[in-house]
Amino acid sequence: WPEPHSHASCAQAIVCRGAFVMQRIGVIAGHINALVAAPCAGAEDVAKEMAPTGKLRVALNMRNQLLVSGKTADGLPDGLAPSMALAFAEKLGVPVEFVPYDDAAKLADEAAQDKWDLAMIGADPARATHIDFTPPYCQIEATYAVPTTSGAHKCAEVDKAGVTIATCAGAAYTLWLERNIKNATVEKVEGHDETYERFRSGGFAAVAGLRSKLKKDAAKLPGTR
Repeated sequence: WPEPHSHASCAQAIVCRGAFVMQRIGVIAGHINALVAAPCAGAEDVAKEMAPTGKLRVALNMRNQLLVSGKTADGLPDGLAPSMALAFAEKLGVPVEFVPYDDAAKLADEAAQDKWDLAMIGADPARATHIDFTPPYCQIEATYAVPTTSGAHKCAEVDKAGVTIATCAGAAYTLWLERNIKNATVEKVEGHDETYERFRSGGFAAVAGLRSKLKKDAAKLPGTR
């Protein structure tokens, strides 16, 4: 796989940054930091604002296996994102209700419909209309898979005129590509497997994705690195 840029910023390195997402305007990241560190004086007010229904409705992107890795013995979502949600709800003193989504795009689109209170999702300006993002709590690296015959060894070398990149519609890395690719063409495809299929059909110089998933799905992308 081409190596990402060595710059530290998310955009330059094509790194998707996961973040707590707060739908309720005015609830700032400082509330989270204070609550996670220790109960604070205004915790009850924060709980009423963050969980007005009396329970914390947490949206999860079930497709991201780095954040939702499986299910518990009780059949509940398990992994980094669910465990953080449970800890946050415990600090607020309210029960948690998981709201599962098949993809991050729909999760973000429904932020304005009062279907969830908090979520873990990649931070991106395109998702910020109805969402307030805290600072990131983790980084997830994205990159390209390219044909073994490709001369590209760095992400910047893919952004050339006449090059077409296949990428999954709605993914945070796709949103980044749409804002930052200057010369190549970004072609969005609905669904990860469908993106791979389109890439295999020919005419593409690269397929974008999370580095961990591209490595895991290497068998679906024969003749690539």
